[in-house]
Amino acid sequence: MNVWQFTEQPYYPAWDPAHPSLRNSLPGRHLDPKLAADLYSRYMDEWEMCDELGINIMINEHHSTATCLTSSCHVPLSILARTTKKIRLLSLGIPIANRPDPVRVAEEIAMIDCYSHGRYEVGFVRGGPFEVWPANAQPVGQTRRFGEAYRLIMKALTTTDGPFSWQGEFFHERSVNIWPRPYQQPHPPVWFVSIGPGPGNWIAEQKGKVGTFLTGRDSKLLFDTYRRKWLSLGWGMPPVDMLGYMGIVAVADTEAKAKERAHHIAGYIRTGSQLAPQFFNPPGYVPTRVEAQAMRNSTRADFVPAYASVVLKDGSRVYQKAASMEQLIEAHVMFVGTPDQVYRQIKAYYDYVGGFGNLMIMGHGGDLPHADTVDSLGLFSREVLPRLKELRPGDYELPGLQTEGKAA
Repeated sequence: MNVWQFTEQPYYPAWDPAHPSLRNSLPGRHLDPKLAADLYSRYMDEWEMCDELGINIMINEHHSTATCLTSSCHVPLSILARTTKKIRLLSLGIPIANRPDPVRVAEEIAMIDCYSHGRYEVGFVRGGPFEVWPANAQPVGQTRRFGEAYRLIMKALTTTDGPFSWQGEFFHERSVNIWPRPYQQPHPPVWFVSIGPGPGNWIAEQKGKVGTFLTGRDSKLLFDTYRRKWLSLGWGMPPVDMLGYMGIVAVADTEAKAKERAHHIAGYIRTGSQLAPQFFNPPGYVPTRVEAQAMRNSTRADFVPAYASVVLKDGSRVYQKAASMEQLIEAHVMFVGTPDQVYRQIKAYYDYVGGFGNLMIMGHGGDLPHADTVDSLGLFSREVLPRLKELRPGDYELPGLQTEGKAA
């Protein structure tokens, strides 16, 4: 199993419950540039430490928000491409539906891949509904724009026989001819993100890696959709390396200390929905039929939306923000405890979903202090990671299929 350290580089000093929204509309006066500079240095130190711990690095980006100081994946990744030597680097990801220039994105991908001598893996995301405001983007047609941007980027990365032109629905390019070429040929490994099973078929058709964040037991549906599409296309069962899951991880010598650390990291969950209502669901971002179904479901007395909830072993749902730590551990959203406890929790999730090859750990979040972050990651590297690398999937029978497949 490959393990990736993740943090959104939060600016937690501005996480005031009195603010109606931590995204989009929080004025910049709530940020102290000197403190932000210190936090950037601290987070970079923790990432660079991962090179010695054998833990890869994953970075995402958000905009106009106190929850994430990474406004561009490629800025810290370009630094880490030089300051690290062994581990792999992943952007998960670049919101290409909101980026105005896919060709520039392709150039940056190729540069970082060369800087890192082929240690870069690139992830593309559509971007959350609240992202359309800071991007000055149109919510209508974002899925089509994402698809076209992806195709243009891939063509730019793989074309080596001279300039080409591109005339699409959203992008128009007279002459595309990027320099440099990517170090990995024909291109770096490509990832996509989904929090539900719907996009699993399309991602599988691209033979892209699929990652999902904090979805717990729900992620099984996505992974099975992905596997089923591979089988239907005659490719057999996909290797577990194609599947990735991100959960919150806190390790300590005692369970009590680990839970204390997890409480700090879980500030990420508690503040995720601190968003003004006008930013939640811009008109046209969600297809009409999906919106209509959600409205019908919302009239049920027991309705808890999947995107805001976790599912427990008995099938019941609880709001993620209000769930107890024990419920979040049961739902496989958090892996918390001593090294032995954390290993057993991850192993239980691994067996439940039929195996997966990439664990993205939110080893830092919220206001977790630097010393606790370093100690937790060190314990994980020494006492959990070696056992995870020994995991191998057994025979796994997909629901609804009679044949068993063994993931490579």
